[in-house]
Amino acid sequence: MDKVGIGIIGCGNISGAYLKAMTEFFPILDIRGVADLNRDLAEAKASEFNLQARTVEELLADPKVEIIVNLTIPKAHVAVGLQALDAGKHTYSEKPLGINFAEGKKLAEAAKAKGLRIGAAPDTFLGGGHQTARELIDQGVIGLPVGGTATFMCPGHERWHPNPAFYYEVGGGPMLDMGPYYITDLVNLLGPVSQVAGFAVTPRKERIITSEPRNGERIPVHVPTHVAGVMAFANGAVVQIGMSFDVAGHKHVPLEVYGTEGTLIVPDPNRFEGPVGYLKKGGQFEDQPATLPYADGNYRSIGVADLAYAIRSNRPHRANGDLALHVLEVMEAFHTASAEGRTIKITTATERPAPLSESLVDGRLAK
Repeated sequence: MDKVGIGIIGCGNISGAYLKAMTEFFPILDIRGVADLNRDLAEAKASEFNLQARTVEELLADPKVEIIVNLTIPKAHVAVGLQALDAGKHTYSEKPLGINFAEGKKLAEAAKAKGLRIGAAPDTFLGGGHQTARELIDQGVIGLPVGGTATFMCPGHERWHPNPAFYYEVGGGPMLDMGPYYITDLVNLLGPVSQVAGFAVTPRKERIITSEPRNGERIPVHVPTHVAGVMAFANGAVVQIGMSFDVAGHKHVPLEVYGTEGTLIVPDPNRFEGPVGYLKKGGQFEDQPATLPYADGNYRSIGVADLAYAIRSNRPHRANGDLALHVLEVMEAFHTASAEGRTIKITTATERPAPLSESLVDGRLAK
């Protein structure tokens, strides 16, 4: 299968994980160059991975670049995505698709008008741990899905990230930063969301960075940093969710799915691997090892690879624009529900992505 040319825009903290996986695991991806407004960052990343540092304009003009991978900060996702579409490129961005639903919808509509594909992280739901959970649900092991819990709570990213301010700007916060992992995985497991209710609060108006090199610097907080809510899914399941940058610690597992005949403990949605805990009604929890591919490492960029294979095979890609836009609408709905004191009906619809049961690389694509 012919390789697909890739141009990467944005050489920040997450770019290393993408480039490592792209170069190690997915030979269909031909990285034509990396670009960043900070030329030094681009040069450093290019040197680390033996690639070429280029300008954004050069990547957009390169006829061999078919997909722009957009790893910029959230508030630039849509602007860069529109640039890529205008240049005739498919685009795949880091999460979230946009900083609000209206922006994301603009990008999705532009892609459809131009006959181009868009996609977005997270792609962790394609990992073997999550696909194993999906397979168990599809086999009816837990019976009728009735509910679940999704929990991410920590003291905040200023503890470890070298430049954490954007996490507290519009487009950041725990829901738009971490919510995509959990909600995308739940859509993979249960299907689309139909309604949302919730509360969102901002306990502190500023944070103090404790990571280097900005240790001691104060940054303002412009978004809710503790969100609690409920999602009603179209299949009838009801899932509680909690996302917070204000909690010192907790004992909840990241993700559980409950059914009439059993319960699943799903691996951390921010990772590809991990066993699935399964409890049969009346029994005890037992680990179900992940038997499907991509359960033994960090495959961050598998969504890009799946998009590349989909282009060559003329099939739908899994981490697609409809999925990302649906998740973005759901996340924004928690803030709207809190501000307006009402339940929010979700207007977008998306299909569950096709399961991934076989390796992409050897050509045996999942049906």
